Amino acid sequence: MAQASIGDSEFDRDTAVTLRAPGTYDAELSAGWTIIHAVNGGYLLAMLGRALGDALPHADPFTVSAHYLTASAPGPAVIRTELVRAGRTLSTGQASLFQYAEDGTEVERIRVLASYGDLDALTDDVRTTAKPPVIPPIEYCFGPEDGPAPIPGSSAITDRLRLKLDPATCGWAVGAPSGKGEMRGWFGLADGRDADPLSLLLAVDALPPTGFELGLKGWVPTVELTVHVRCRPAPGPLRVSITTRNLAGGFLEEDTEVWDTADRLVAQSRQLARAPRV
Repeated sequence: MAQASIGDSEFDRDTAVTLRAPGTYDAELSAGWTIIHAVNGGYLLAMLGRALGDALPHADPFTVSAHYLTASAPGPAVIRTELVRAGRTLSTGQASLFQYAEDGTEVERIRVLASYGDLDALTDDVRTTAKPPVIPPIEYCFGPEDGPAPIPGSSAITDRLRLKLDPATCGWAVGAPSGKGEMRGWFGLADGRDADPLSLLLAVDALPPTGFELGLKGWVPTVELTVHVRCRPAPGPLRVSITTRNLAGGFLEEDTEVWDTADRLVAQSRQLARAPRV
């Protein structure tokens, strides 16, 4: 099978938006990116990110902050964007995704505030103490096909991803969670499409939740997610590391780092999520 290219892949088709009027876009949320019947938050963020990249003077997401207001469902949606400020190096805008209730009224699903720029114009100066996560080679990691049974309702999105998890963070899959809030693995799209800034918005929210390794079961819905895109990723699979240090009051945070094949930190994120009720 030929490898899909950026701009011509299932991910691109399923995050496509159509301009209806200035700042307003029609979209179709695909059922192929669902987890237990809910549309994945990273996929939704990528779709909103595509609309903002078209609407703003700059094309590349630098920082994107989203509040998830209500659960999205597969089907038609409307995205409304607004230019907040246009500068020389950064443009800031906001966007909201709406769907229709059974009575025909609009329901806001997500609201985003984002700043966009030109990743190719960034300097080469890097001063960091961050180090890539230590993950075994892909052939020694585990994918959904290696588990004893799929998570009910979760196969739609996993069929579209090439995920291989670090065995040290897979105890939950065999009923023996480590008790540590950690999840690590290799990430790619199933059709071989290389990563770009938009797919990084998906990558930060594509691995199983760290709550599984804490011994929690069930859906972990995102309340707020902020992503920083640091540079354009090199071709090849990404390494994703997620940690949770604090679960309190029924909420937990997930801090994510995404590294490319050139050992560069290409994206970071933090999200607040609601822990499953036990």
